[in-house]
This record gives sequence, C-alpha cells and structure tokens, in this order.
Amino acid sequence: MINEKQNGGGRILQILILFCLYGMCFTPLYAKQDTASPQQTGKTYTIKGIVLDFNNEPIIGASVYIPGTNTGVATDLDGNFTLKVPANTKTIEFSYIGYEKKIIEFNPKNLNVFRVVTMKEDSGIALEDVTVVAFAKQKKESVLGSVSTIKPAELKTTSSNLTTGFAGKLAGVVAYQRSGEPGEDNAEFFIRGVTTFGTGKADPLILIDNVELTSSDLSRLNPDDIASFSVLKDATATALYGARGANGVILVTTKEGTEGKMKLSFRAESSFSAPSKEVELADPLTFMKLHNEAARTRNPGNALPYLESAIAAREKGLNPYVYPMVDWKDMLFKDYTVNYRGNMSISGGGRVARYYVALSYSRDNGILKQVPNNIFDNNIKLNKYTVRSNVNINLTKTTELAVRISGTFDSYQGPLSGGSAIYSQAIKASPVEFPAMYAPDETNINTKHVLFGNSGSSANYLNPYAEMARGYKEYEKTVVLAQLELKQDFGFITDGLNGRLLANVTRNSYYDLTRSYTPFYYSLDSYDKYTDTYILSALNSDKGTDYLSYNPGSKSVDSSLYLEASLSYDRTFYKKHNISGMMVYTVRESKSGNAQTLQLSLPSRNMGIAGRFTYGYSDRYYAEFNFGYNGSERFDKNHRWGFFPSGGLGWMVSNEKFWKDKPITKVISSLKLKGSYGLVGNDNISDERFFYLSEVSMDGDNGMGFGTNFNAKNSNGKISIKRYANPKIGWEISHKLNVGFEMKLFKDLEIQAEYFKERRTNILQTRADIPTLMGFQVSPQANIGEAKGHGVDISLDYSHFFNKNLWATIRGNFTYASSKFSKYEEPDYSATPWRSKIGTKLSQEFGLIAERLFVDEEDVANSPKQQFGEYMAGDIKYKDINHDGIIDEQDRVPIGYPTTPEIIYGFGFSIGYKDFDFNCFFQGSSRSSFFISPADISPFIQPNDPNNELGGKQATNALLQIVADDHWSEANQNMYAFWPRLSDTAISNNNQKSTWWLRDGTFLRMKSAEIGYTLPKRISSKAKLENFRIYVSGTNLFNISKFKTWDTEMGGNGLGYPVQRVFNIGVQLSL
Repeated sequence: MINEKQNGGGRILQILILFCLYGMCFTPLYAKQDTASPQQTGKTYTIKGIVLDFNNEPIIGASVYIPGTNTGVATDLDGNFTLKVPANTKTIEFSYIGYEKKIIEFNPKNLNVFRVVTMKEDSGIALEDVTVVAFAKQKKESVLGSVSTIKPAELKTTSSNLTTGFAGKLAGVVAYQRSGEPGEDNAEFFIRGVTTFGTGKADPLILIDNVELTSSDLSRLNPDDIASFSVLKDATATALYGARGANGVILVTTKEGTEGKMKLSFRAESSFSAPSKEVELADPLTFMKLHNEAARTRNPGNALPYLESAIAAREKGLNPYVYPMVDWKDMLFKDYTVNYRGNMSISGGGRVARYYVALSYSRDNGILKQVPNNIFDNNIKLNKYTVRSNVNINLTKTTELAVRISGTFDSYQGPLSGGSAIYSQAIKASPVEFPAMYAPDETNINTKHVLFGNSGSSANYLNPYAEMARGYKEYEKTVVLAQLELKQDFGFITDGLNGRLLANVTRNSYYDLTRSYTPFYYSLDSYDKYTDTYILSALNSDKGTDYLSYNPGSKSVDSSLYLEASLSYDRTFYKKHNISGMMVYTVRESKSGNAQTLQLSLPSRNMGIAGRFTYGYSDRYYAEFNFGYNGSERFDKNHRWGFFPSGGLGWMVSNEKFWKDKPITKVISSLKLKGSYGLVGNDNISDERFFYLSEVSMDGDNGMGFGTNFNAKNSNGKISIKRYANPKIGWEISHKLNVGFEMKLFKDLEIQAEYFKERRTNILQTRADIPTLMGFQVSPQANIGEAKGHGVDISLDYSHFFNKNLWATIRGNFTYASSKFSKYEEPDYSATPWRSKIGTKLSQEFGLIAERLFVDEEDVANSPKQQFGEYMAGDIKYKDINHDGIIDEQDRVPIGYPTTPEIIYGFGFSIGYKDFDFNCFFQGSSRSSFFISPADISPFIQPNDPNNELGGKQATNALLQIVADDHWSEANQNMYAFWPRLSDTAISNNNQKSTWWLRDGTFLRMKSAEIGYTLPKRISSKAKLENFRIYVSGTNLFNISKFKTWDTEMGGNGLGYPVQRVFNIGVQLSL
C-alpha cells in the first residue's frame, strides 16, 4: 500500500502570520506615544490597571478621571485603563452607574495601588447596562424589545463548538445536541421554539459583526473573541431585519482594540473526551442462543441458525478465527480521545489607531482506533484555524474607519462514510459470522495484505472493521470575511447626529476527496479440528487492491456582498425628553459557483429600508416604533415588497417619585414594565426561487412526448413540469405580541419575565385538495398554512459580595414555548377528526396506541383485526380508535409531546473565595418525546439503510442487551416487556410507529463544572503577568432520566456517534 504523508496545513499557517502582521502594522505608528509603564515622563505619570466588580469580572466603560479636570478615560472591554496623570494630582476617581464611587490617593511612589481596582455595588442605583440591539446599542432601561444577553465567559465550554453551550443558558433559546461527532456536533437551536411547518428556514438569523452567517460559522466562533452576545426575540427587537427576522435574531459583536500598551492574552486547553453513554450490546453467545429462539418461536419447524456444537465451541474458547466472537464496538472504538485548543490575542493602540488580533486553533479527534496495518490515520481529525483582525482608525476627530478581516479554516480527515456511519455499522453486523480479519493460513503465509473476514461467495457482507480501514475522506472548508465600516459624527451639523457606512464581502469555499483501497476478503473454507488449522478461500482476489486510489469529490465556491448605510440621531432636550431615530438601507447579494440549475445560478438579492424611532420622558416613560420595508426577488413584482411595523411601550416604575425613597425600594429596588406588538417577515420559505415562474424540464422521465415521428429509443427525453407558476406566493408573516417586566429584588436578585404570543400566517404548503381529474403533474404550492404559538421565558440572576474574599452568583433560565397548527390543508377528516393536524402541536407525531402485548392466541382471535401483516401471541396489540373492529391507518392519532422540547431550563452557581473559584451548571429539558426505531434495533434481521450507510452490503442487526434482558417469550409472558416476541424476520405489525416505542425526552444533566485558581497579583506581577489562572473542568458529567438505553438528549439518534463527556485542563494568562 502506498505510504502517504499528510501535509499539516503550512499554507494556512502562512495566511495566519500575514493576518497577524496586518493587524499589528498600525502599532509602531500610533501605539508608542500613548503607552508607558508606571514611570515618570517629564511632569506626568502613566498609570494603568483593571477595574473589577465584586465577582472579579471586568467593568466595561467605568470612568477613570482626575477630579476638577477634563482628563479621564473609560475602561475597555476587558476592564483595563491607561491614564496620564500630572505630578501635582491629588486623587483619582473611579465611577460607574450602579457602583459606589471610589477615590484613591495619587502617590507617584506607589502606583501599584491602581493595578487592580475593585468597586462595590451601590444597591440603591439601578445598574445601567448597554444592550446591543438591531444596528445599534441602547441603554438597558430604555430597551422595550425582548432581548437576552449573556457574558461571553458564560459561553465557554470544553468543546471547540460554541453552540453546544447554548442550552439552558439563554432565556428563550430552545437548544439540543443530537451527535458528538467532530464536525457534526452542532446543536440545533431555535428562538422561542418553532412556529412554522414550511420547508424553509426555521432557525434564527445569525449576524456576526452585522453580517449574516450560518450556524456552522457561529459554532466556530471563539468565546474569547466575543464582545457581546444578544438574542433578539420579539417584533420590536427584530422588525428592522424585516425579511429575515421572523425566527428571531442572534446578534454577536467581536472585540476591538483599546487605547493603551499592547496586551497579550493566551489560553491553552487539553481535554479527554469519551461517550457520555453508549448502547449496550449482548455478548455473542447470548446473540446465538436468542437467534435460535427467534428462528423457532414463530415456526418450530425452522432450522436453527447455529448448531449447539458451534455454541459450545465458542463457550470453550476454541479457535477465534473458526468460532469468532467479535465485539465490533471494542474493535473499532477507543475508550477516550484527547483534544487540544489554543487561543492567543494581542490588542492595544494609540489615539489614532487601535487593534485587536486573535489566532485560535483546535484539534478535535474521534474515538476510532487506528488500524495497525494502515500507514494512514483512519481516525477522525478535525483541525480548525481561526484568525481575526479588527483595526479601528480615527481618520479625523469625528471620523472613524474600522477594518475587520476574519478567516476560519477547517481541515478534516476521517473514515470514508463518517464517524456516525461507522458507529452504526458496529451495531449492524453479526458478531459470530466471521472475524474482522484472519491470521494467514498455510497458503497465505507470505501474503502481505490484510486478510479481512467475510462470508458467502461474493464478499457482500458488512465487515465494519474493513469499512473503517479501507480509506479516508478529506475536506477543506474556508470562510473569509472582509469588512469596512466608516462612522461619521455629524455633531458639527447638530448634536447627536451620526452616520455609518458598511461594506462586507464573504467568500466560502469547500472541496473534498477520498483515498481508498478495496480490501481483500476471505472466508473459511475448511477446518481440521485435530490440527487446529484452517484453509481460507479468497473471495475477491481479482478486485482487491493494496494501494490507495484517488477520487475527487465535490467542490463549491460561494460569495456574498452586503452593503449598509445608516443615519442615526440621539439627543436629550431639557434633561427630560430623549428622542432618537435611525434609518438603515441594506442590500444583499449572494452567488454560487456550484449551481446545478439555471435558477440557482442567478445571483440571489434582497434589499430593504428599516427605521427605529424612540421617545423617552424623564427616564420613566418610553415609546418605540420600528419598521422594515424589504424586497425579495423570490416573489412576483406585485408581492415582492413587504412592510413590517412594530411598536412598544415601557414604564420605569421605580423611577417614579412615589416609588423612590419609600420602604418598598428595600424589596424592589428596580421595576420596569414593557410590551410590544408587531409584524416580522420571512422570505426564506423554501429552497426554491422565483415562485412566479414555472419550472419545466426538457428531459423528464415520465412527462409528455411530442412530434409526428416520435421514437422513444432515439428520444432525448420528454417535457416534465416540476413546478407551476404562482404569482400570488409571497411573504411568510409572523404576528408577535410580547409583555413582560424586569425587576431587582432585595438588592441582589434580578428577574426578567416575559409572556409571548405569536401567529404565523402565509406558510407555504403543498396543496392537498386538488382533484386528480385536473391533471396536474405536480401539486401546486400556496401560502395557505397558519400556526400559532405562545409561552414564557424567565431569567434570574443573583449576585452577592459577602466580603473582600468571598462572593457568589446564582443564575437560572426557564423557557416554555408551545406551538400548534391552526390552518393546514389536508384531506377531509370530518368522519375521523382525530386524524386532522389542525389543533395538534408542531413536530408532534401520529401513531397507533399500543395497549400491551397479546397474551395468547385466544387473545389474538378475540381482538380487532390488525392490518399490518402477520402477528401472534407476544406481538403488539393496538387500540381500535373508531371501534370498527379493524386496526388500520384510520386508528392513528397524535401521540406524545413534540420532538422539539417545549421546556428548556438551566441553573447554576459560581462561588469565589480568595484566589479560588468554582462554578457548575445544570441543563434540563422537558415536554418532548422521541421514538425508538424498532426496525433499526430488531435483532437478527437485515437492517434498514435509508442513508446507504451499509453501501448495499448484507448485514445483521446486533442484539441490544435490553432486548436480551426483557423480551416476551413462552417462558416469560410479560404483557409489558420491552420487546415483543423475537423473530429472525421483520414483523411489520411490531414496527408501526406507536406509543410502544414512544419515549419521554425529559432529562436533567450536569452540563458543566469548573474549579480554578488565580495566581495572586503579588506573585504574578513578579513574572510580569497581569493575570495567570489554571483550571480543570468537565462537561456532560452525568444525566438523570427515565430513559437508560442511550443519552436522552440524542433522541431518536441513539445508534449514531454518541454525545461526549469531556474532562478538561487549561491555563489562561495575560501580560
């Protein structure tokens, strides 16, 4: 086999170095003049330090100034400050709304007192945070929309995938993870559940630095690079995004440089990853014995698959190549793997230019074992490189230019069919049919290639070990963004007027390839038990290869352009009347270089105008109006434009005179009421485009042929209609209502609670009531569906500083989101109303109600006739819903909860004592159901293979331990056993979707725990370190659930690559 070395991405490293040089190029020009260590410079001194709250978290935007002068600065995103101080200064004052003012005496001989400044919270003042909202920032108390924010530090996980940490941490976000395979482990997440049943987009709009990206792009984002993370949920918060805001918005901004000396931050982690819970398989001997039982329990005259002598030989441990007992999972998978992550950033700058440059790298490995004979690594290896450069330049005193460039580079190598497919194959192969590979017999003693085991005469049986060993797949994925943003302060025209221009180009590229060989398969031809020798028979000697062949895969290049222009105004008159407004114009265009059809090859465009107008009176009463006016090329010119207005009202009750200085403030120190209503649109209602045009294929398979001399043999095809034009198809519209309150109790407990209601109209649906006599070749589509949803989301945060050495925080989130069909075109179910979807919940399944297992043949004879194939005692008995004496499709009803959880919650705490800190977090999910697939776990039968994971090969489902332990038999006539009567053929009656296979998706998981130690400043400063912290952490530590067969969070995907339990050690430092 050809030796092939894997080149480790040298070109990528070169690119990363270029990005670093680009970001740092401004440092020599501007940074030197404003950065100095604590030393005298003429008659001034430069002091620098960090401002922290009682949790040792940095305070952003705290004022640091010299009393009696105009000299001062604000702390940056990391809480750092640098200030030049004249020698005759007496004191330095630190202030921030919500905290007690702190004054420190200035002594040139003792500048170390400024290195770390800790401020105490002033419980009598409401904390004035700044919240990132659509296209702008607003004071927290003036925000009327439903916005959830989270500190970036709380998003850090032991995984390189940011989305795996969402569940339970963000009020209003419903999230769950179905797989732990590197590269395929993105969590699915929705804002306030799912309220659409169309085939288009249901997940939220994701904006990173104002640019629309995908959930995969978000998953690669490093938490250390995030400045703010906001979730916009209601119409007031999302209306400005018009065409894309119906499903909510996730808004992320990345860090920028701040004035001061260059700061270097570094983080490195190593983790041990293992499955949180795996499917348990029965041992090979049990497999054989129960296979024999399955063969005869339905027909006593059937031949036994395995002779007693074959079972006895395995019990005695005779020759394992003749009497194999293969634990495929043990052969293919390791107990754990080791992963690595690292991140480094530099930031700083002067008055003219500031920079933030970051590099990150992660290596995620799979749990597949290395095949000893392979000279390539067949395990999963996913290398991720990320580079980010944000540079801000003050062109004039009123003009700022921001240049942002970022790139993510994924380099993957793994098994040909993927990790989940390999895991599934290990559960779909017989453990006793043949060994994974044979030791050479006398004939093959000098054979150099591996003698993989197989059976029959055509080597057409699944050998999972050979499938894993026979090659690998590579892919490279690159996403590069280049952005220019120009901000102009028009204060010289009128105070409070600002303009902004933004242009962004995004380029995505991808390619994959495979390198593989064809294994040489052998089967046992004969065996001499006296000499314990065997003779092998080659099954594919003419097809096997011992060298790697190359196969090019797919390639794609996509690019998008985004332009934005905005004008904003914010001004307060007479100290009471605050008026603000904004107008935004946006244009988006995207192109694909890999389009397969004419319509997909055309650029995709939309454009729009959006506006926000707010009024606040005396910090008590607030009103806001927003609108989005958007156009989409998907729709006909008469329905192309959509107008989506929203409005909100708010009342800061605690700022009223009747509230202040009253006893109630000791209990409720802050209280705000708010409400909003509005419309938001969605033009991404399907993968199709140009609904107002018909789509006709000139090479249809079953269309109409034309011509006087038509000859089917020589014809190039027939005309086939794929879609009928419908110029009336237009926007999907979301009508959103939101009411809520924000309050602070007992000085330390903050509560935010909201009730929401939504009605989704104009959902695109395929028509179901078109008579066949109309002769349509395909069913037309129309905006005829409707759904409605409602729910609540609640967040609680408690923080308390007990003394200078002890602090604690407690946090919790709860989200309930339920939705159902309100209008759905379907056949006439007036005679069987239980079959109608109207009134049922979205993603709720229909199925039969299983009563129990049949007791005996008399029970079978006296029960309604079931129309799903043969059945007998020990098989599933279903309920006759319409009492017609027949169990058929008419008896299917809505069963269980939706597959998307209706309740997601999380809670946790952090505690710090001196230099030690500890935190843990619990994640929970409830009111969801999933189904075990009986066809996938039915032992002894040829498995279903809808995704072609078996490659057309014959296989035999393994025996799950739970089936071996709890199945109906003549000796165990348990009517409620986990598994019905065994069989070595598929029993259609038992494979019906029913309550028998319905499982409760409720679980509570200890999602994370971490303990850390920060080196005292007196020690770290000697090493010229600003901060040094070491920590150990864990993720998915344990799970509490009624369901024990696999990790409950995986739902019905339990036979795939398992979710991982991770133990992590890391170090963090800055200088």
